[in-house]
Amino acid sequence: MTPMISNRLSEEAYDGRRRAQWLEGKARAAGVARRDMLRLLAAAGGATALASAAPRAVAVPRRQDTAPGIVKPLPADRFTIRGTNAETRFESLAATGHLTPASHFFVRNHTATPSLDAKTWKLKIWGDGLRGGPKEFTLTDLKRLPPLSRTAFVECAGNARSFFATQQGTPVSGTPWTLGAIGNARWRGVRLSEVLRLAGVSRHAVDVMPRGLDADYVTDDGTNLGRVRRPLPLSKAMDDVILAYEMNDAPLPPDHGYPVRLLVPSWVGIASIKWLGDMEVSTTPLYSPWNTDFYRLFGDAYPDKGGAPLTRQTLKSAFELPWNASLPASTTHHLTGRSWSASGAITRVDISTDEGTTWHPARLNDKPRTSSWTRWTTRWHPTTPGPTTLLARATDTTGRTQPEATVHNTQGFLFDAVVRHAVRVV
Repeated sequence: MTPMISNRLSEEAYDGRRRAQWLEGKARAAGVARRDMLRLLAAAGGATALASAAPRAVAVPRRQDTAPGIVKPLPADRFTIRGTNAETRFESLAATGHLTPASHFFVRNHTATPSLDAKTWKLKIWGDGLRGGPKEFTLTDLKRLPPLSRTAFVECAGNARSFFATQQGTPVSGTPWTLGAIGNARWRGVRLSEVLRLAGVSRHAVDVMPRGLDADYVTDDGTNLGRVRRPLPLSKAMDDVILAYEMNDAPLPPDHGYPVRLLVPSWVGIASIKWLGDMEVSTTPLYSPWNTDFYRLFGDAYPDKGGAPLTRQTLKSAFELPWNASLPASTTHHLTGRSWSASGAITRVDISTDEGTTWHPARLNDKPRTSSWTRWTTRWHPTTPGPTTLLARATDTTGRTQPEATVHNTQGFLFDAVVRHAVRVV
């Protein structure tokens, strides 16, 4: 068994244990009353009940170039505004390279981007999983440690959520992302493991709970869930997690976690907490609303009380082409796109330009790497005018290939099916 597959199985085993511990009352839900947590957990089994606790998507006219709580400009040719979030228009990435510029990087906010001062910022590490009491680190302290750079994507767990309804006819709750809730960047910072060792992590520690400095998240029914936070198993925290203070060789922009954020490669985006403020290191399992009520799988195909909290992302492909694009007939078109996987490197991308009747391999333009996307190109010379559908289907080094359909879950997470991209030949 390769280390990559072993790590994935270890994560699944960890989550299974944590779910059982929570349901048995052996896990501690820091920062929210247990009665509220149990009420939210009970509601999470159905999309209708969950809608009262989940953020709502808001339709905004295309002319608007800002969104509530987001600092950077959001021009309509780059972004679709979705409430407090901004989705990247995938076609805008065709003019960029392998890395996603901050100007094109999607924004996922639960509340609003906070205004923070790097000069006064401190990271507090505390909890009964430390020897010798709490420790604090300034940004200067972190920059004195050996730096590490890592190219990796950050992707919302609900990326491609809208296709459950539009492609599979199974509506779900949550922000109706298409494929643009992802960005790939070069992150620079320090290993979390190094900082935890300096803080005096104990051999009895099992969980690390990072928490952001954004405002408390309050559900529509008035339940205050506190600041965004989500625990990591110590094994993951001590592995490849980075405390990042740079993005694409520049200080983190405000909307992307300034001055310091967590980068948890391969895991769903909620794990990569932005605007990091403190971390609890615990000798007992920890839970938060973001891995009990949110970011788990509920639905007919899953246990009555829900599946394990989400960890790894999945496998996807996208064309760098507007939806319902018009393409001239009797012309050779160079179609471009990107594929990515959280479990392995992309080894092959197959393209169909006739709605899945025939397939041919695309040319891969990057050296495939795990946790980073691979760009690809294919040529197409359509001759018959009319509507048709383009398909891109990726395979990774674990042998996994995108399926025709994704098993439904009520919150619309981890959509991995081949996306049917409608175009018109004119």
